[in-house]
Amino acid sequence: MTFPPELLRHCWFLAGPTACGKTALSLALAERLDAEIVALDSMTLYRGMDIGTAKASLAERSQVRHHLIDILDPHDEFSLAEYIVAAEACCRQIVERGRTPLFVGGSGLYLRGVLRGVFEGPAADWTLRRQLEEQAVSEGSESLHRELSQIDPLSASRLHPNDLRRIIRAMEVHRLTGRPLSEQQEQHPKPLTERTPHVYWLSPPRDWLYARIDARVEQMFEQGLLAEVQRLMESIRPLSRTARQALGYQEVIDWIEAGQLTIGSSPEGDHGPPRELIEMIQTRTRQFAKRQHTWFRNLEECVAINVDGGETLSELCNRVASGM
Repeated sequence: MTFPPELLRHCWFLAGPTACGKTALSLALAERLDAEIVALDSMTLYRGMDIGTAKASLAERSQVRHHLIDILDPHDEFSLAEYIVAAEACCRQIVERGRTPLFVGGSGLYLRGVLRGVFEGPAADWTLRRQLEEQAVSEGSESLHRELSQIDPLSASRLHPNDLRRIIRAMEVHRLTGRPLSEQQEQHPKPLTERTPHVYWLSPPRDWLYARIDARVEQMFEQGLLAEVQRLMESIRPLSRTARQALGYQEVIDWIEAGQLTIGSSPEGDHGPPRELIEMIQTRTRQFAKRQHTWFRNLEECVAINVDGGETLSELCNRVASGM
């Protein structure tokens, strides 16, 4: 499955690791380009998952029209192939209105899928998936990650040991086809005549970014992350595997289910959320940002825009528009 080249040439892309300032810049850039924003994120698709995903606020969405945000309930699954189909439909409508589609987000997988196409692979084998899930429960997800590193080391290197959904999919593809998923997913860049020249990612210094990540996680708890997770867990239907593994949500849910955290009428309690939980999410978010950096750096189509926080939005818009 591939994104139509004639449509791709109309699109702009602004990617980058979490907490690097994409949202503020995207609003300014959208005004400059007369663009509408298409979310490039697997978790902002879900309704009710607002704080932990750092989703664009209603005020920001009223400033610039956004697409592919709040289109799923948290119990729904949504594949990369389904995202490509939905994104193509959005972009066609945006172009028909005489405007520019501006993809904004931090998903390297989604970015590569739009730019290079998607390997759909064999249909899900739900019996095999349940067996692997049971193995993860009994032996830990790390055991599956170690097993994957033996049969598909490249996929294993790209995945965190806690990313159980994608680990299971990689193992499933290998068992069903006899070939590593990474080998079958090796989508090469399209010819220059079919590419958009406007694929940019914000590349900040590590210390600056990590300080912003730590501050953002603190802010999420202050804004009521625990209460948000409580509402999701009280839903009649359970969270999908994808939604449950969202960064920040997974850690809080694990603590609650392990009896390490009790959420009552005042979710944050008199003394605030446990410090250990906050620091765990900060650490995992920094690790996630490092993997995002690797994704964007290794995509040939991406042009790095170095940022250090000292730039104005106008300056950054100028640099993105000129590809500097």
